[in-house]
Amino acid sequence: MRLSLNQITTKGWSLPEAVQGCVDADIPAIGLWRDKVAEVGVAEAAKRVRDAGLAVSSLCRGGFLTASGPDGRQCALAENFSALEEAAELGTDTLVMVVGGLPEGSRDLVAARERVADLLGELAPHAGDFGVRLAIEPLHPMFCADRAVVSTLGQALDLAERFPAEQVGVVVDSYHVWWDPDLAAQIARAGAGGRIASYQVCDWTLPLPADALLGRGHVGDGHIDFRAMTDQVTAAGYTGWIEVEIFNETIWNSPGEQTLRTMIERHRAHVEAP
Repeated sequence: MRLSLNQITTKGWSLPEAVQGCVDADIPAIGLWRDKVAEVGVAEAAKRVRDAGLAVSSLCRGGFLTASGPDGRQCALAENFSALEEAAELGTDTLVMVVGGLPEGSRDLVAARERVADLLGELAPHAGDFGVRLAIEPLHPMFCADRAVVSTLGQALDLAERFPAEQVGVVVDSYHVWWDPDLAAQIARAGAGGRIASYQVCDWTLPLPADALLGRGHVGDGHIDFRAMTDQVTAAGYTGWIEVEIFNETIWNSPGEQTLRTMIERHRAHVEAP
């Protein structure tokens, strides 16, 4: 399998617990989160993953590039330089970028998106030096104000294509892009340019919770056609890891071992046939 556990899916587990969970469940890769890495330190995290024989499919997350003013710009650059260094030490070639929402008090989406492009221009050459790709993740439009002013795969590609493909790519996250009527064409476009850096899956379930961020479900529990989307991503030339990334309080409160068993069953049934 190309299955990878994105660490947020088992939020209650520490990094050592998540690593051991993957080993026990024969999941070959893990997508790490910086806060969990920080709990044990980057060097120790890298050693534990390496000793367990796991691949690191990605590091979450960099980005939040839209803060205004010189201080906001410098803080964003410094934070992302650190994230690139951590990604390289952890052995992944993919830093997931959630680009940030509107600056406080602003309604200027155009300026915010240009600010993202500007800072990507600063970061991209450094990403190349580290051998890490900045993977722009478009988020569903309901997160435009507070998390990501990039809402579609097409917008993400418009940004990424300003830079070399080995420096800047895109994330195809089923939860955020499944609704897009232009999705198939944009996946093909991304593949033609060698831009797909990560493929993340979880389902769109209803009703949405009060905190819409936590509305993701296990693959197969909602409304997304994963076989069709995976076929499109595969046809576009993507052969990398398929990360399960779920934000859901009920799943977070379930035993991690149970979550991994469900992940594997649903992956085989809906995403990647054995």
